[in-house]
Amino acid sequence: MTEPASDAGTHDPFPQSISAEGRLMSVNIGTIQELPRRGEPVATGIIKTPTDQVQQVRGVNIGDDRQADLAAHGGVDKAIYAYAIEDYRWWAETLGRETHPGLFGENLTTEGIDVSEARVGDRWSIGSTLLEVSEPRLPCFKLSLRTQIPRIVKRFAEAARPGCYLRIIDEGELVVGDAVRVRPTAGVAVSMRDISRTYFGDKSRAAQMVALPALSEAWREWARAALAKGQ
Repeated sequence: MTEPASDAGTHDPFPQSISAEGRLMSVNIGTIQELPRRGEPVATGIIKTPTDQVQQVRGVNIGDDRQADLAAHGGVDKAIYAYAIEDYRWWAETLGRETHPGLFGENLTTEGIDVSEARVGDRWSIGSTLLEVSEPRLPCFKLSLRTQIPRIVKRFAEAARPGCYLRIIDEGELVVGDAVRVRPTAGVAVSMRDISRTYFGDKSRAAQMVALPALSEAWREWARAALAKGQ
């Protein structure tokens, strides 16, 4: 039986400053599994399964979700990954094939929010949790193993629809159907799409990235290196 949405009766940390509101269309959890690559098994947590159960958001994970390669995935700045159903619809039309929540390995599939336009430092209130937008997703070979879509890593990069990673500010609970309320950052507005395009092409926003305290240190280090290389 589906439990009632945890949004009802929970705290609303910023009722007067909401810039956007959507909902959780799907909540997706994955354990560590193996996928074949060139005849060898590769451990990955990219295979996510939708769940209608209330999920505890604690530490650096949502529920029982796990990541296999902790050097590249997970941790404080990449605790939760979100992607928009609107972007999946764009992919379905572009690729001429069916897509579905969790296909790209996200934990939260949203509806009504342009996730790739989320800005570093935006805060999302979902259920009794408070999350903060930290950085965009960079595609790796495991996306290709999971989706079996030809050239998907290159296509994903070129599409500039990276989705966003979130860090956990306030622990709590969330469940599919919850509202997603967005409070915009008070700082410089640099979106996930901006950072993706900076990484894969024009480096003009690198200086802004260095100055963003809510951007992960790994990304600010990359931006500093990009600036040094350009001088």
